[in-house]
Amino acid sequence: MRGVSQTKSAQRDGGRQERPWQRICVLGLGYVGLPTAAALAAKGCNVIGVDVDSNRVAIIKQGRTPITEPELSSMVEDAVASGRLQAQSAVVAADAFIVAVPTPLKRDREPDLRHLRAAASEVAKVLVPNNLVVLESTSPVGSTEAFCDWLAAARPDLSFPHLAGAASDIRVAYSPERVLPGAIVRELVENDRIIGGITPECGEAARSLFLQFVHGECSVTNARTAELVKLTENAHRDVNIAFANEIALVCDAHGVDPWELIGLANRHPRVSVLQPGPGVGGHCIAVDPWFLVHSAPELTPIIQTARHVNDRRPDWVVDRVEAACRGIARPDIACLGLAYKADVGDLRESPAIEIVKKLRTRITGRIVVVEPHIDNLPVELADDGIDLVDLDEALEGATVAVLLTDHREFLEIDPGCLRGKRLVDTRGAWRGF
Repeated sequence: MRGVSQTKSAQRDGGRQERPWQRICVLGLGYVGLPTAAALAAKGCNVIGVDVDSNRVAIIKQGRTPITEPELSSMVEDAVASGRLQAQSAVVAADAFIVAVPTPLKRDREPDLRHLRAAASEVAKVLVPNNLVVLESTSPVGSTEAFCDWLAAARPDLSFPHLAGAASDIRVAYSPERVLPGAIVRELVENDRIIGGITPECGEAARSLFLQFVHGECSVTNARTAELVKLTENAHRDVNIAFANEIALVCDAHGVDPWELIGLANRHPRVSVLQPGPGVGGHCIAVDPWFLVHSAPELTPIIQTARHVNDRRPDWVVDRVEAACRGIARPDIACLGLAYKADVGDLRESPAIEIVKKLRTRITGRIVVVEPHIDNLPVELADDGIDLVDLDEALEGATVAVLLTDHREFLEIDPGCLRGKRLVDTRGAWRGF
C-alpha cells in the first residue's frame, strides 16, 4: 500500500465529492468524541453521539457539555438546538461510525481493550453493506485488525477488509486524534490527520469522512503504521520529558538551578531541552508508551526507562515537601494545582493527584488544594479529608506552599503573599521569591 495521500487541495476537492457521509454515529462522548461529533454536526451532518454514561448523555441532550473546553459549549449548544446532534445510550444504524472510547491500562500495564470490544459488539448489530467504521481511540498496534476480527465474528453475513480486501462490504480504518486540551476544537480542525486503512479503499473512505471538517492535510497509510505513528509521537515526548526530569535530579544533587541550566543549554542552536515538572499526566503521554512496550518489551529499553523516570518524579516531589515541613509540628500545606497541565481542568493521570495522596499518608497536618478549573475534588482526595479552597484562603494559612500546576493564576501571585512560607516549586515559576 502506498505511503501517503496526494496534496491537501486535491484531497479536499476529491474527498468531499467521493462519498457523502450524512448520518454518523460517534461512540464515546469524551474529550475527543464530543468535539468530533460537534464538528461534524457544524458541517451539516446528522450525528448520533453514544455514551454509556447516562449523566453525560443527559447533559448533552440539554445542549450543555460535561467538558470544559474553549468553543465547545457553543458548538454543542448550536448542534443540539439544530437537531443535528443527538445524544443517547444506544448505537443506531448510520453511514459511518467513529469509535472514540477509552483504552486504559490494566494494573499490570497491559492494554485494556474491553471498551473497544464492547464498541465492536454494539456496532456489529447495526452494520449494513457500504458502512465505514473508524477507530479514533489511541490503541496498541494491531488493534484495528483485531476490531475487524471482532466485527467479522459477530456478523458472518458481511465481508470485512482484512479478509475480503477491496471487495469487502464494510470499510475499516484507524485515525488517531492529535489534540491538546485547552485547544481541542481548534486543533481537531486545523491539525494534520493520519488515516490508516485496512485496505487502500478503507483509507480513502475514511479520508473523505474527515475532510468534511478537517482543514489540515490528511495523510493516508495502512492501519498498523497509523497506530504506530500515534504511539511514537507520544513516546517521543515522554522520553524528552524524562530527560528534562533526570537533568533536574542531577541539578538538585549539585545545587544548580535546573531552569537556569536548561535555559542556557537551549541557547545552543541544535539543543531544545524541555522543562522539568512533577511528572507526566494526561490521557496520552502517561499511557501510550506502555502500548509500545507491551508489543515489544525486549526492543524498548529507552522507552521503558523514560516511563520509570517520569513515574518516580512524584515521589521526588513528596520528598521535597516532607523536607520543607521539617521542624513544623503540624504544617499547613497549600497544594496549588491538580490538573496535569496549565489552564485546563483535565485531571486524567495527573501526577499532582498522586502527590497530594502521598502527602496525606506521609505528613501530619492540614492539606488544602487550589484548583480553579474544577468545582469538586476527585473522590480519592475528598475521601482523605483534603479541602478544596480558593487561592486567598490557601495562602493565608499556609506554612508550606507547593506549586504543582503552572496555571496563570499561580504565576501571577504577588510575591508578598509567599513571604515567610516554605516553598516547593515544581515548575520553576517562583525562582527568586
